[in-house]
Amino acid sequence: MKLTRRYLFFVLSCLLATLPAFPQTPEQKFLVFVGTYTDKTNNKGIYAFEFDAATGKLAHIGLATESSNPSWVAIHPNGKWAYAANESGKQSAISAFSIDAKSARLTLLNQLPALGEDPCYLSFDKTGKYLFVANYTSGNIVVFPILPDGKLGEHTSTIQDAGILGPNKERQEAPHAHWIEPALDGRSVYVADLSLDRVLRYKFDATKGTLSAGPVQSNFSKKLVDQSAKLDPGTGPRHVVFSGNGGYMYVLGELQSTVTALHLLGTDDYLPTPFQRISALPTGFSGRNDAAEIALHPSGRFLYTSNRGKDTIAVFNVQPSDGRLSLAANISTGGKEPRHFAIDPTGRFLLAENQNSNSIVVFRIDLATGALSQVSTTEGVPSPVCLVFYPPR
Repeated sequence: MKLTRRYLFFVLSCLLATLPAFPQTPEQKFLVFVGTYTDKTNNKGIYAFEFDAATGKLAHIGLATESSNPSWVAIHPNGKWAYAANESGKQSAISAFSIDAKSARLTLLNQLPALGEDPCYLSFDKTGKYLFVANYTSGNIVVFPILPDGKLGEHTSTIQDAGILGPNKERQEAPHAHWIEPALDGRSVYVADLSLDRVLRYKFDATKGTLSAGPVQSNFSKKLVDQSAKLDPGTGPRHVVFSGNGGYMYVLGELQSTVTALHLLGTDDYLPTPFQRISALPTGFSGRNDAAEIALHPSGRFLYTSNRGKDTIAVFNVQPSDGRLSLAANISTGGKEPRHFAIDPTGRFLLAENQNSNSIVVFRIDLATGALSQVSTTEGVPSPVCLVFYPPR
């Protein structure tokens, strides 16, 4: 049988998925920045903490910078700058900061209008020269150039999500962009739109910083095809993670508390193809729940999601041979509304933020099973909704 390049690439990707790949980071202390909501609380913006990767203890340092509703914080790959989404309706903005790691302070470089309502996710292109913004309420995405001094330049592109709306009349009444990340090829971006039940794919020109809708050229067949991922009606895609080899895409559905697994490699036209849909809730649960965050362990063996309502972290095992998931446990976060969580750079701890009970809970990760056990709780963190480690992973 003649082996095509496509087939060999797919086989190699599957083999790579079986290899352990979590970072071999020595035990040390990490600076942590926590974004918060400020409009209904007395807090002032982004706070700094120190995380001890030897003990799993989180210690409060102080206010890193005043900022209005910094609900998402992203650190540039060079470690010099940080960017925040200031989620404030029609007054929403994107802020750029310089980082002083010694003092754990952020200094504002500049701030620009978000060009949309309620930005909720930020990411960088593969070159680090552009910042991508997903504006939730207005359902559009924006590209800002990052200038040599870390400041944001005037936007180079903005595009409005469009398509058939999902069946949930209350939540899917208009396009809602909730997540944006570059594809592995660097020539396109994926955008999860909660209302369209799709993970859209847009072409990206890294020389001009521009996005464009429409078919994308397949890496294999060279055909122009719509490479968006289509999900079950009412799924409400919120956030997405990719396997380390790029072979699988896992989409968290906020509205139905599900994870949809899709193939990215090995198909004729590089189309994301769903092969599994699994609940993040235990059998028999019937209360209100909104899934919030998803993360794949650096080893690739475990996947985690957060449930708001059930107020748990769902633990999934990942089958190395085919990427399929099995729900292993739902672990209480010891608080209310875990909007976000993050895995530390060593891969040994998971830190969950309970937005409505003002706490951050640290769990130890069993590297053999993926199981979580609570280590410590930091109280009195007002409305924590985003946590990022410095230096970034």
